[in-house]
Amino acid sequence: MSEHTAYPLSWPAGWPKTDASRRETARFNTTLPAALANLQKQIKLMGGKNLILSSNYTLGSANPKEPGVVAYFDWCAEPHKYPQQFLSMAIPCDRWLRIEHNVQAIALTVEAMRGMERWGAKHMIKAMFTGFKALPAAKSSDWWVVLDVDRNAQVDHIKERYRSLVKQFHPDNGGSTDDFRRVQTAYEQFEREAGAART
Repeated sequence: MSEHTAYPLSWPAGWPKTDASRRETARFNTTLPAALANLQKQIKLMGGKNLILSSNYTLGSANPKEPGVVAYFDWCAEPHKYPQQFLSMAIPCDRWLRIEHNVQAIALTVEAMRGMERWGAKHMIKAMFTGFKALPAAKSSDWWVVLDVDRNAQVDHIKERYRSLVKQFHPDNGGSTDDFRRVQTAYEQFEREAGAART
């Protein structure tokens, strides 16, 4: 199962986030318990298991500044042929202003995929879910791995990638402090290496 935790929010690497100014008020008429129940039901009907819902929700902050949620779960693409081959999935949503609406949006997404499966588009479902495959947490501390660039990339490209990641993971934008520090440390490592190469 995924090593992602329910708290704090663990956003999938490489998945774009919605700018806070572009989030919308949803029209879903639901509560958080109802949305959670619906999500659990839809994932179970899809054949998923080991659901972890990652968010910044706490008892002291029922609707935090960062309302995004990610549903992490295991899913078997071909249970009749390969019943033990489960993939780790991640379905994120942060389009809506409230956590319960983002949870409901994920539940409705899974429900729509189930509908496609029932209507005979099983191969399409497998292809779509491949896009939601969770990326493993980065284990390497090499700067080019953390910054997701080629080690021999142009300096301008590396700097541009660094600025993009710093903005994405900055805690003020709802990012993870640990990820923000990893990016900072990686860029410092790059600068030291680049400086040593010039001397």
